[in-house]
This record gives sequence, structure tokens and C-alpha cells, in this order.
Amino acid sequence: MTISSVLDDLWTVITDRFEHPSPASYVSRLISSEKGADRALEKVGEETTEFIIAVKNGDHARIVSEAADLQFHFMVALKAAGVEFSEVIGELAKRRR
Repeated sequence: MTISSVLDDLWTVITDRFEHPSPASYVSRLISSEKGADRALEKVGEETTEFIIAVKNGDHARIVSEAADLQFHFMVALKAAGVEFSEVIGELAKRRR
């Protein structure tokens, strides 16, 4: 799988969980909690801190794991904010030129 296809697939799953909540889904439980979107934002903060600590400690495997957690929760928070991931990619593309 390419980087793009992995992120596209992940975005599709996140979108589906928002549109079709399921009690078995972590995303659905995360956004349907009492705190709603705030819970997703808390997770972004938590995962950011864990990523920073992993980098500071130089633990390669942990850096990769925490980066994946951060990316996932970042995408959930974007969706909760009503922002499409393609908008972020578009902004990055504009900045590259």
C-alpha cells in the first residue's frame, strides 16, 4: 500500500464511523462520549505528549507507534471539526510550490 492509500483508507473508515456509529467502533465511542469532539481533542493532546517523550527518549519503535496514534487521533479531530483531510493535503500542496 502507498502512503496515500493508507491515509485515504483510514479517512474513509473514520468518515464511515461518523456517519454510521457502532458501539463496537473505537471512533464511534470516542466521538459519542459525553465530551463529544472535546474527547478527540484531548486524545490529540495526550498522543502529542507521548510522541514528544518518545522522540526525546530516542525510542524508535515508540516514536513510530506514537506518531501513528497521533496521526489517527488528529484525523478524528479534523472530522469532528468538519474539516476534510483533503483540505489539509491541499494546503500542504499549496505550500510546497
